[in-house]
Amino acid sequence: MKPIVVFQHTEVGQPGFVIPILESLGYRCEIIRIVDGQTVPETASDFAGLVFMGGYMSVHDPLPWIAQECALIREADALDIPVAGHCLGSQLMAIALGANVHKNIRSEIGWQDIVVEGGELAQAWWGEQEGSIIPTFQWHGDTFELPLGAVRIATGANCANQAFVLCDLHLGMQSHFEMTPELVELSLERNGAWLEREYATGNPAVTSLQETQRDVPARTRAMEKVLTRLYSRWVRNCKP
Repeated sequence: MKPIVVFQHTEVGQPGFVIPILESLGYRCEIIRIVDGQTVPETASDFAGLVFMGGYMSVHDPLPWIAQECALIREADALDIPVAGHCLGSQLMAIALGANVHKNIRSEIGWQDIVVEGGELAQAWWGEQEGSIIPTFQWHGDTFELPLGAVRIATGANCANQAFVLCDLHLGMQSHFEMTPELVELSLERNGAWLEREYATGNPAVTSLQETQRDVPARTRAMEKVLTRLYSRWVRNCKP
């Protein structure tokens, strides 16, 4: 069976719950650690699916691997190989498939709610009715526009485009559903100063340090359940 390949771009941007979920669904995973200097594979055809994790960089930064990953996404799309993206990963998907990525109206950091939309398709992915609220962990300053033909399946008060599906095959998620308690702690250790600066300005899309640290095990377990539902549908098209 071909593996699902997961791209890790930074230390903080680890796969978290992604690999245990995919393995529980019967798939073998391979990690490409861009953060450690590993190279982008030459072809998408060696894999059953592609997953792109987050990172502090912009999709517009002149990093060679960004263009290489975008080319891989386009090839996967042409071959009907499922692609999924988390935060930066969703922005890479958007720009690779012809949409724009730009600064959001404000940084979104900490625990934020998103709202299910997109009718029957969204319900099929989330397992939730239109209008349902899903708590998520956020950490981003940019946002994506929707690729041509994509359906937005979630929105938010501070960032309109929260998740999209393209061809009922590819899945882009602005949120960090993959977070474990350890990754939340690492995010605050590495980037907590950004959170505190934004919170001090009165940014309504940022939770306080205390709120961000509250009930982390329970909150991440809830996100793991959501992500399991999403990937259970996504792997339907991962061919061995």
